[in-house]
Amino acid sequence: MSVMVSAFDAHRTRTSEKYTTFPPEVLPMFVAEMDSTLAEPVREALLAAVTNGDTGYVGHGRALPEAFADFARDRWSWRVDPDLVRTTTDVSVAAVETLRRVIEPGDRVVVMPPVYPPFWDYVTEAGGTVTEVPLLPPDDEDGEDAAATTAGWRMDLDGVRRAFTDGVRTVLLCNPHNPLGLVHPRDELAALARLAAEHDAVVVSDEIHAPLTHGDAVFTPFLDSCPEAADLGVALTSASKAWNLAGTKCALMVGASERARTWFDGMPTEVVERTGILGYTASAAAFRAGSPWLASLLTELTVNRRTLAERLGDVLPGARYRQPQASYLAWIDLGALPFGDDPAAVLLDRAEVALSRGLDFGRQGAGHVRLNFGCSAETLDEALTRLSAVR
Repeated sequence: MSVMVSAFDAHRTRTSEKYTTFPPEVLPMFVAEMDSTLAEPVREALLAAVTNGDTGYVGHGRALPEAFADFARDRWSWRVDPDLVRTTTDVSVAAVETLRRVIEPGDRVVVMPPVYPPFWDYVTEAGGTVTEVPLLPPDDEDGEDAAATTAGWRMDLDGVRRAFTDGVRTVLLCNPHNPLGLVHPRDELAALARLAAEHDAVVVSDEIHAPLTHGDAVFTPFLDSCPEAADLGVALTSASKAWNLAGTKCALMVGASERARTWFDGMPTEVVERTGILGYTASAAAFRAGSPWLASLLTELTVNRRTLAERLGDVLPGARYRQPQASYLAWIDLGALPFGDDPAAVLLDRAEVALSRGLDFGRQGAGHVRLNFGCSAETLDEALTRLSAVR
């Protein structure tokens, strides 16, 4: 049974940003929200909470930290200490509040564009300034085929070293990387950790897309990449992407050292108390009992990412795309087509398909779009049909 619903059906029944930003005739394939059902354990947990009137301020139990620790152990063989897990409202708040603990006003923070647009805002809101160390593209860009994945991309570790030598002491990492869907390999993560240890730097790793890693890649939690990483990092994650729970408002901050405990304990109490109780309830259910639903979801996403790879060249000749190793987001290079630096605007106007602007992910995104294939096969087919009419 499919976990996806038609985008047009969702338009009629849902009120979130994805379905209300544009008129109903526009296919919404921009914001990172799926056209999915809720996993049954999550639905049951939320219905029980509402039925029982359990909608007050979040409590101080261990249900979610323990559920996540069990999930991390079973899925990634990562041993998480529930006592080093804190919650807050979402990963954006987790990022800002963690950065506030590890930097001083004016400190520089490395980000690796093209990257999730709010990363720049996280740094400035926390009082820092951004130092860009862009990812390095694949060496064989001209040799792409339908089976190619984003595995060819890599961190510019020499660039990070130069930034550390120049005084930068913090990295805001995206692992898996949005918008590429790149799953950083263990050896690169370990190399980054050792560089950071050498320069007494900190790595804050956004790992929200980790449960969405596809079968041809292996996710490595940054904190588990090598012994040095555990002492100098914090991981940020949530059930919100994998189980489509963004609106319920709950994220996790995970540490692996006494240093991280000190950072967490130094945060204002409101950081934790802003956690939504329904988000906490839904997240605990997702991590505890949502794996069968997640497996079904990943099966559908795998078909969609392959369909996109097989058909995109015919739909938009000259388009370049590598299948993401994680997530339901496709990073598509349309620079060879006559759409200018902002092809998303052209495709919205001519095809009534709403995609994310590549330029929002950094200047490296000129001529690119991000397409959300977290949808039914029928919705993806409709989008490709519409795009095929644009020349």
